[in-house]
Amino acid sequence: MKPVVLWADCDAAIAPLRHALTRGGYRVTHAPNGEEAMMRIQEQRPDLVLLDWSLPTISGLEICRRLRSARDTRYLPIIMVTARNGEADRVRGLDTGADDYVTKPFSNAELMARIAAVLRRVKPNLVSNVLRAGKLELDRTAHRVKYEGRQISLGPTEFRLMDHFLQHPGRVFNRQQLLDAVWGVGADIEMRTVDVFVGRVRRALAEVGAVKVIRTVRAGGYSLG
Repeated sequence: MKPVVLWADCDAAIAPLRHALTRGGYRVTHAPNGEEAMMRIQEQRPDLVLLDWSLPTISGLEICRRLRSARDTRYLPIIMVTARNGEADRVRGLDTGADDYVTKPFSNAELMARIAAVLRRVKPNLVSNVLRAGKLELDRTAHRVKYEGRQISLGPTEFRLMDHFLQHPGRVFNRQQLLDAVWGVGADIEMRTVDVFVGRVRRALAEVGAVKVIRTVRAGGYSLG
């Protein structure tokens, strides 16, 4: 699964960086102001936020403060990207909760390296080729999933679904969140499709003795137990 990066910046000249991030293996969404950034974060939780301090409607600093004060976004990786290059500004941004602080102008290579470093530290499962949770192991390179060393036969969509669950063990996802993460935002797919594929994954897991690995949360969705 490609990590999702939300770029919150009113600068129109972001196309080259967006292209570089896409080529680097990220899915990029853009918000030109603070209100839209908050809306996108609530609708589809990104894996990392690139946050300009001087956003219209709600400043990047205020967004950072709100995200850090909310329980469900407290640990969301945030990199402040801004033209404010004074030491006092840098300290204030980091004190507010940013994981890193990058001043404009910057090279694409530098920002890509900063993003990778933050994700390795905060969300290592996103950048690792091998994910593990309990007795489960998923190898992205070999496109293989095992339970207690026994290989599980999964199709491409089931594999992406397991990848998503293994990135966030214990977290509950509703059907819309799983549709967005596995099939893509805006995909013309019926909601019940999620139930069908979760059922397929469960049957494949059961064949190797892995039962009750994916649990159903009433009125909530699904979670990797």
